[in-house]
Order: sequence, then C-alpha cells, then structure tokens
Amino acid sequence: MTDHSDESHPEGPYDRLTQTPMSKLSSTEFARFLDFVERFEDETEQSLSMANGYREMRMMIHLMRNHLAGRLTTPTSLAEASGLSYGTAKRGIESIRRRGLVIARPRTRTGKTVSLHPSSEMIAEWEAYANRIKALLGPLFGVDPASELGSRIFLGAEAGRVISPPAVLSARLEMKGGLRTLIHADPTFTAMHNLKRQLESIFGLEIHNTAKSIDGLLEEILDNARRATSRYDLVACDLPWFGELAAKGVIMPLDPLIERDGQDLSDFHPVAIRSARHAGRQYGIPLQTTPELLCYRRDLLEQARLDPPTTTDGLIEAARRLHDPAKGRYGIAWNAARGTPLGHTFSFLMAKFGQPIVNLSPTDGGFDFEQATGEALRPMFLSDAAYRACEYMLDILKFSPPNILHMAWYERAKSYAAGESCLAYCYTLLAPLIEFDRKSPAWGNTGYLPHPTGQYGRTITPIGGYALAIPANLSEERVEAAWTALRHLTSANMSKLYIMNGSLVTPRFSVSQDPEVAALSPLIGIVDDMARRDILQAWPRPPVPGIAELIDIAGNEIFEVLDGRRSIKKALSRAQDRADQAMRARGAY
Repeated sequence: MTDHSDESHPEGPYDRLTQTPMSKLSSTEFARFLDFVERFEDETEQSLSMANGYREMRMMIHLMRNHLAGRLTTPTSLAEASGLSYGTAKRGIESIRRRGLVIARPRTRTGKTVSLHPSSEMIAEWEAYANRIKALLGPLFGVDPASELGSRIFLGAEAGRVISPPAVLSARLEMKGGLRTLIHADPTFTAMHNLKRQLESIFGLEIHNTAKSIDGLLEEILDNARRATSRYDLVACDLPWFGELAAKGVIMPLDPLIERDGQDLSDFHPVAIRSARHAGRQYGIPLQTTPELLCYRRDLLEQARLDPPTTTDGLIEAARRLHDPAKGRYGIAWNAARGTPLGHTFSFLMAKFGQPIVNLSPTDGGFDFEQATGEALRPMFLSDAAYRACEYMLDILKFSPPNILHMAWYERAKSYAAGESCLAYCYTLLAPLIEFDRKSPAWGNTGYLPHPTGQYGRTITPIGGYALAIPANLSEERVEAAWTALRHLTSANMSKLYIMNGSLVTPRFSVSQDPEVAALSPLIGIVDDMARRDILQAWPRPPVPGIAELIDIAGNEIFEVLDGRRSIKKALSRAQDRADQAMRARGAY
C-alpha cells in the first residue's frame, strides 16, 4: 500500500481513506477564514475609492509605501509598479488624480516633470481601511478584544481619534537653497533629522539642519541676530528664552500670520503657548513640551517598603534608604554640573519651596511671568526658599553618584536607566532611554511624579521644551515659506510622526489622546493629565528677559557650595550682587 503520510506527499497532509487533502485548520477556523476573505473584499470595495479595471490597488499601495518611506514616486515608476502597460497605467493614474486621491507636484519650475503623492483624502481612507481590517483580523486569529493585545487591534470608537500621517503640500515650498533650520540636539529633533527624507518629500525641497547643545544653540541664535540677513529660516528656542529674544527683537511676532490663517492654538498645552509669548504677542509655536519629573524605581521602593516620595523630606529619606555604594547603587541622580545644568536645578528647587528665582507677582495658579517688569524682575537669591534649596542639594548630594558634580541632563537619565541610580529628576525628553530599552532595569519598573514639595511649596512640574520661531532678520521673500514650514512642523500629524519615530513628548492634547500614541508608554497619559490639571508650570524657570544670565550665575556661584569651597550664605550673597548688577544693566529696575 502506498504511504500517504504527511511527510511523503508533496501537497501536504492527505486523508488515508478518502485520498483527499486534509486541512490544517479546523472546520470552525476554515469557516472563519472564508468569512474573513468575503468581508475583506467587501471592506476593500467600501473603504477605498477605487475604480475597476486598472489594478488600482497595486498603484495605491506603491504610492502609500513611498510616502511613508519618503521615497519619490513618478508617473513612470507608478506605471511600472502597476504591472500594466504604460498606456493603460497612465489612464489609471489619471483616473485616480481626477478623484482627488493623488497630488501631482511639479519638480521643476517649468512643470514638465512631476512627482506623485497621496492626498490627505487618500491617506485618511487608507487609515480607516487599515483599522477596519485590523478589527477583522482579531477574531480570525482568536484574539479577545478585551485583552491587552486586542485593545491594540480593536480601536473601536477610538479609531476616530487616530491621527493620520502628514500629507504632502499641494504645492512645493519655494525656497532658494532649501529650508534651513537651527535645532537642539535631542530625541525629538533627532527624530526630525531621521525623518529628513520624508519631510523633504512633504515640503518638496531640501532641508538643512544645524544642531547645537543648549548653550551653543542660544549663542548661535544671538550671533545670527547680529547678521544683516538670517542664515536660518527657523530656529528652535528653549521656552524660557522667549522673553529675552522677543524683548531684543531677535525673533518675529507671529500674530499677523496666526490671525490671517486662523491658526487654532487651543490644542496646545496652555502653559507652552504662554511660554512662547511676550508682552501679549506670540513669538513661537511649541514643538515639544517636556516636563521635569521625578522618576523612581517601583520595584526597589516596594522591596524597601517605601512609599513614592511626594515631599522633599520623603525624597531624602528614600534616597538614604536606597543608597548602597558597595553594590554600585546610588540614591538619586540630578543636574549638579557647573553652569546651566545646576542653574536649572536651583531654579526648580526654589520653586519647591514656593518662590520663583525672580520676584514675580503671585496669582491663583502660581506666578505672573507674562507681565513681569520692574521690581517683578528682581532676583531672589537672598530669600528663604533659595537657602532651603541649597540645603536640600547638600542633603541629596550625600546619596548621589560619585560623578554627580559632572552630571547634566543626559548623564542623570543614563545613570537611572542603567540601574545605577534609584531615583532621578529627569525631563520626559530623555524618557526613551527608560521606556524603549527593554534591557534597562528601569524598563517597566518606573513610576513618575511631579516634583516633591518643600515647606510652603505646592505640587508642580516644571516645564521645559522648545518652540519654533522665525528670525526677525529673515529676508522678506522667505518669510511666507518659513511660516508654512513652521505650521506643518508643529502640526498634530507631524507631532505624532516624531513620537512614532523615537520621541516621547508632544505639546498637543490631541496627540496624547491618539490611541496608538497612548499605547507606546504610560508616560504619555501621565503628562497629558498633568497638563489638564495645570500641574505643568513655567514660572519655576520663567521666560523673562535676563533669565538665561540668572541661571548661569546661579549655576556657577552655587557650584562652589556643592564643591565645599563656599558657604551657602556667601554664595547666595555673591549671586545676588552679580544678578542685581546684570538686571540693572538691562534697565530692568
């Protein structure tokens, strides 16, 4: 008898009695599959605007793939992808164009050659189609919609809140030499740089990015302002700089452009919008909001039977209990490096004890920095809050890594992510080191809190981040195109794109609420909740004229306290004298 075993038959398993092929699927599974195929065809016909006869599916898939990868599509390449003769494919492409699904953008001034791109309508159709097919696939493979995996597949009512990928501009930007941007070297701008090819496809021109560290960025912005004509079309400004840059006329007020185009700013975190404003005028549009939070190891605190610290005394105790240098484990990492890093720490710690670094007028929600003039700009280094901030730093210094006096933003986040430090003050900008690295001991074990409060303090989270601005000395013929680029780079579609490519920060409520974004990390929802409850605050490092100089003074004078070379009282007295002199030189009071 011939052996019709599974292994010997070339067509797979056979039934020995009937000599017919045996299915590896159960009858129920096979019935599901047939039902899926039928419904898949229905969904395809109902969801996508396709005409019969031109094999449009292949052409649309090719267009969408190239758009997402930032690759150029030409009529010739699209015709080749269709598998049709050139004449038939050309008629098919024209049919898609007439239905408003494809944008043909001139590649040259003559317009003789064009590139093809999916329109926003086509992108929206394919997004909706993909979500509906995901909902079909779940039951087919036995995925429970109520499970964690199912929640990623069955978007259900949430699907309407999914933000589509950015579409190309209907007309390419006309900027001689391309778009020139001055940016900060951080994960969001790294994502932008990595997406350069796709962004160039969207705008239809070359993009030239220049990236600087935080101090180098401010220096370059000021240096650029001294030129007769700006070498950059857009500059990324740290939120606290806007008071200074606007007062000096370094950047252009955007209100006329915002009002003309009806630009809606209500989706942005209000504190980020206010931070990029000066004297009632808007000078920047936020690109990222990055609060500084307290990160803590949930597992280590549970083992030590400690509650997450919400007060400065509680944090000192937690750092002390978790500190174990013999095991290479330290209590807390923070910015203690001389200069700007330590200056930021000092400013934030003063806020813990209820006082801004300058004499801002109190309001119901904090302090008024938008209308700060005269005595409101007087430095407060001789306040009780300043003294307590220094004492607190000396307390946590005892439970910090041995290289703490050289530690700045990246180093403290890396120390925590590597498992060296059990607690850390950290900007969410660097949270990908924790949230995306499964090898990190902190991955899946991290909790996030607002800054622990000191005596007389309130629950706050100091906000950082960057907004895009247009240099005031940009040549007039480039302003319109620069504004178009700025609006698109700060759009919700772009913000989501940055997050899906390595960033974890957004200044927009709609992006935080996108289910695909929210699923990436619990941190997204935590920050969104803080923004809605007005816990995010800018006054701990207010965007007023002179703030960068005050932070630099604090970071240098108070370093001498941490280094053991000067008393708190002496250091604060020197800082006050220098700060008063600097602010008087500005005519602040």
